[in-house]
Amino acid sequence: MYYETIFIVNPDVSQENTEALTDALVKRVEKASGRIVKREYWGSRPLAYQIAKRKRGHYTLLVTDGEAAAMQTLEEGLRLEERVLRFLTTRLRELSDEPSPLLRRRSKTEDKPVEDKPVEDKPVEDKPVEDKPVEDKPVEDKPAESKPVEEKAVEEKTESTAASAAEPEPAEDKPAEQNAAAEASGDAAA
Repeated sequence: MYYETIFIVNPDVSQENTEALTDALVKRVEKASGRIVKREYWGSRPLAYQIAKRKRGHYTLLVTDGEAAAMQTLEEGLRLEERVLRFLTTRLRELSDEPSPLLRRRSKTEDKPVEDKPVEDKPVEDKPVEDKPVEDKPVEDKPAESKPVEEKAVEEKTESTAASAAEPEPAEDKPAEQNAAAEASGDAAA
């Protein structure tokens, strides 16, 4: 049976101490008749949310082969270790020889050579923008407004208040049928 364990170590611990911690865990698994199939150090990465007031952590992946007792020994070691912030163990149905998706992504970015694109020599205008002549555009004939904008806004407000006073607004909590009946009775009374 294959098991995949990912654990996060406190970022205050150095990478060398994280490797030493991982070595100690590997020895525990091997004493419990298990074997490590894959071991990957993913580096110091940001956490999705804060754990124990920490925003980063050293991520390590271990894939083990063995009985459930070997996994219980590994998880017990992780639980007792104060430097481990979180861990998760899952059972794998089949083992993959490929590196984890995180390492594949990292290796793709490292394998790609950085291409130095040649800079094309284009003549640069040394003239500031102000020196360029401004084209005169003909002004379109627009109907002249007789009232300034401020007067129009005031006039629109007074028209809307006068219209609202003439027609009572329907109440929101009454159904539409009652509102229609109230308006009809109001029209008949007037």
